[in-house]
Amino acid sequence: MRRSSFIIGGIAATALATLAAGQAIPGVPTPLAWAIRIITLISAIIIHEVAHGLVAERLGDPTARSMGRLTLNPIPHIDLFGSIIIPGFLLITGQPFVIGWAKPVPVDIRRFEDPIKGWAITAIAGPLSNFAQVIVYVLLFRFAATAGLPAWVEFLAFSGAGINLFLGIFNLIPIPPLDGSRIVAAFMPFELVRQYLSIERFGFIIIFGFLWLGVLDPLFNLVWRLLLALLF
Repeated sequence: MRRSSFIIGGIAATALATLAAGQAIPGVPTPLAWAIRIITLISAIIIHEVAHGLVAERLGDPTARSMGRLTLNPIPHIDLFGSIIIPGFLLITGQPFVIGWAKPVPVDIRRFEDPIKGWAITAIAGPLSNFAQVIVYVLLFRFAATAGLPAWVEFLAFSGAGINLFLGIFNLIPIPPLDGSRIVAAFMPFELVRQYLSIERFGFIIIFGFLWLGVLDPLFNLVWRLLLALLF
């Protein structure tokens, strides 16, 4: 636990009704709809990652800044395997979900005054950034609906709110390496933390399995209900 990095972020499910993947959107051409989905997903991931780095820097660790990761430019955040190959393969093969991730945000917990507490605070910054984006998109959606703005603006707000709500809630699941595991670790006896986090190397296998088996379907349903409650 001397050094760690977050492997968070871009996980989206095409099964999630808020994305309406592959379906026609009234008033929004299909190419534009896909462009909107991609842009809102990328921005959600990048802001999530930058939030981790900014909070870590505030707590005494400038590693992310020194490695050029505190930027909204998507290129430094792209992971060839997690951002392109895996999601591309899942899309091409018509899987019921799409999963991917950005490059890990480098965090050196040795620089924190309290490594475990600092780790948890840095971790929760990501989901909180997503929830903040949800608020912005919800306000945009309501304004667009009342002001009679073009349909694509409403769809942008709808997609952005859904994606960020899902990312924020999903990343709070306490499966290493998701953010929730870092938060849970802060409340565990120290002697158990290493054992708990040791399952990180199997984390994405567990996540893939849960997605494939439908274990996370209730989470998708929860996000859908929350989204409708927020927007309408």
